[in-house]
Amino acid sequence: MDPQLHHRLDALTRDPYPLYDRARRARGLTFVPEFDAWLVARDADVREVLRRPDDFSSANVLRGDVRPSPAALTVLAEGLGGRQVVVGADGAAHRRLRAPLVRGLSAARVANVLPYARERADALVDGFLPDGRVELMAAYARLLPGDVIGRLVGIDPEDVPTAVRAGHRTEQLVFRPMAEEEQVAAARDVVAGQKVLDALARARRADPREDLCTEVVTSLAPGPADEPLTLDERHEAVAQLSNFLLAGHLTTTALIGTTLFHLLRNPRQWKLLCEQPERIPAAIEEAARHDTALQAFRRVTTRPVTLAGTELPEGAALLVAFGSAGRDGARHARPDVFDITRRQEARHLAFGLGPHGCPGAQLAREQLRLTLELFTRRLPGLRIDEGRPPVTMRPTMIHRSPEELHLAW
Repeated sequence: MDPQLHHRLDALTRDPYPLYDRARRARGLTFVPEFDAWLVARDADVREVLRRPDDFSSANVLRGDVRPSPAALTVLAEGLGGRQVVVGADGAAHRRLRAPLVRGLSAARVANVLPYARERADALVDGFLPDGRVELMAAYARLLPGDVIGRLVGIDPEDVPTAVRAGHRTEQLVFRPMAEEEQVAAARDVVAGQKVLDALARARRADPREDLCTEVVTSLAPGPADEPLTLDERHEAVAQLSNFLLAGHLTTTALIGTTLFHLLRNPRQWKLLCEQPERIPAAIEEAARHDTALQAFRRVTTRPVTLAGTELPEGAALLVAFGSAGRDGARHARPDVFDITRRQEARHLAFGLGPHGCPGAQLAREQLRLTLELFTRRLPGLRIDEGRPPVTMRPTMIHRSPEELHLAW
């Protein structure tokens, strides 16, 4: 990537809100060269795109900002996956790939995993509580969601760190410029995670259980237990599970970080939440609206269309900004103000809308809810550690969160 382009892209992704504001005020759509796409910034226009999947395809949704080096690609070729996944599929293919995820994330299964999530959350807090300070992203936010999603999928606890690390490294590999040596190391981590999921998928074919991996295998590769998965079936199962893990734990990690950051940079609101924990559900929705983890996803036009008065040819690339929709004054009063007492009259788009609405939204909300219940009860004196450098946000449009969040009490 050109260094100047990388610098501009880095600045835009660390703080996209000034760009969003300009784009919402402009006539029609705004073309952003750094993203090589038309930015869809207004709430009404984002909703229109999401409601018209036949005209606005998800085929380019996983297009990265960086192409891995030949050496990294050689390592990746040793792994599995590389098949179409649910977020990048349309129509019948999307419905086929989404069905096992919806079943695997049913209300009953989410409820069943919550006692484990609470136990893990308490144990993580026990680990740093005596210290009086913590870097929350590393000590809590990056750990709890991975453990929970691993439990849902059915991954052995000792293999969860490998599978979770693969998700983080996948994001780095396709969205962050790195030296070739580091790309190769990241690719090896990705392949290690794929091998864990491949072994799990083959085990679930022979021995089905009540977990999401079994749902994926039995739905996408039905067959008798004594008949091994074909190589193509293994690739597809690994692709779906890898994508689910990445989306499932990285987004929740980001939500935990941004929610606590905004609450603690507004100490009066944190104090109010500690005094009135019944406001926690509203705080979650306000945090998701105000600074959502998934800032934007790509779409591509399937035919010539007109959107917001802008004529687009077939094949036009769009960047659909959920984060901008959450700050649209035409939809939300005082949109730039973080306020947990806000009346939730207008639904936000932090978890999407329509066929591609996030199937794991409830699981994410529940983990955030138990986190806030736990922290307001056990750490009411929580504050941002002023002795540390200012908080900076990660340069990404898909898992926006603080790079580090140093807290004290």
